[in-house]
Amino acid sequence: MKTKKPEAPQQLDKQVPSPPEKPSENEKPALETTTLWDYPKQSYGKTPKGNNKFQGVTPAFIIWNLVQRYTEPGDLVVDPMSGSGTTVDVCKEEGREVIGYDISPQHPEVIQNDARNIPLPDESVDLVFIDSPYGDNVSYSDHPDCIGRISCEDESFYLELEKVAKEAHRILKPGKVMGWLIGDQWVKKTFTPVGFKLYELLTKYFETVDVICIARRGQSSHTGVWHYRAKKFNFYLRGFKHLFIMRKPALSKSKKTSTKVKWAKYK
Repeated sequence: MKTKKPEAPQQLDKQVPSPPEKPSENEKPALETTTLWDYPKQSYGKTPKGNNKFQGVTPAFIIWNLVQRYTEPGDLVVDPMSGSGTTVDVCKEEGREVIGYDISPQHPEVIQNDARNIPLPDESVDLVFIDSPYGDNVSYSDHPDCIGRISCEDESFYLELEKVAKEAHRILKPGKVMGWLIGDQWVKKTFTPVGFKLYELLTKYFETVDVICIARRGQSSHTGVWHYRAKKFNFYLRGFKHLFIMRKPALSKSKKTSTKVKWAKYK
């Protein structure tokens, strides 16, 4: 008697997941919604912004987020310490008017000028961005008047940064915003809280919008040998920079009226 062979189980159509789409070269960054910003690379899109080989180059994502939140097309953005021109490149692509200055320009459209004396009228600018030196352990330029040649352990360093802050305050329109990026320093077993010192200085002229933590990537100390040294000699490598978002007051304090705010608690 022949036995009937069991039927082979029915093959179900398997849905093979399609490979993830590669991000478009023209894709814009995401608008940040938290106070921790972490970027895997310095630039975005098809056209480079700034020069990622430049010492202390600004991540283009930072400029893009500030421009999107605090300006409109046609607004004037000024970067008094423009370095390799990241701010210039981002703003041109986003339809903003932009002027970049630097004491030692590294970009064809950046104008040679000292940030302590900006040649612009009072209250003429919609956004100021500054990525300043934070000590003399990095060679920013060989210009004799470069603030980066002054040690951040020296009080004169902060006196010079205050001159830059005063100029930023002068050229900003009332109610408009400045972003200032800066790092702390640890050299020769000495920690200097450059960010805190600068923030205290800025509060003399500006109101605080928020304080952002920028994760540091691509720096020369992010190597195996430096992580080994940090463990062996018991110190910490710099993992982030401060981004202070400050606003020039729209009204004098005497004219301000108190408002009642009903705060909602986090659940």
